[in-house]
Amino acid sequence: MAERTDSTGPKAEERRDSPRVPMSFHVRRAGTEAAFEPRDGDLSLGGCAFRGAALEPGTQLEVRFRLPSLTDELKVRGEVLTASEAAQQPATTRVRFLELPVEAELAIARHLHDVEQSAPKH
Repeated sequence: MAERTDSTGPKAEERRDSPRVPMSFHVRRAGTEAAFEPRDGDLSLGGCAFRGAALEPGTQLEVRFRLPSLTDELKVRGEVLTASEAAQQPATTRVRFLELPVEAELAIARHLHDVEQSAPKH
């Protein structure tokens, strides 16, 4: 989902309704040759969240992760939306994917659906 949405429109509702599943990411600032840093977090349809050092909102990132259904790693660009810190906890950084190719968005949607379907029902 490449378009920017405000928090009150219908797209915001869709984003909140998207399941979030645990995922490991490799992250670095976009446009650098720095090493990718591993981060644990969660994946949703429009982006991801991960724990680690707080990053400034607006920071552009390169994010890599692997979905079980794909042979190649997904490499996407993202923008930091927020970073929240809690006492004695690593910061949680929320990232919105930018210019996500349709094939990648569909692969993420399939993965989220598969994980949701395999989760035990309460």
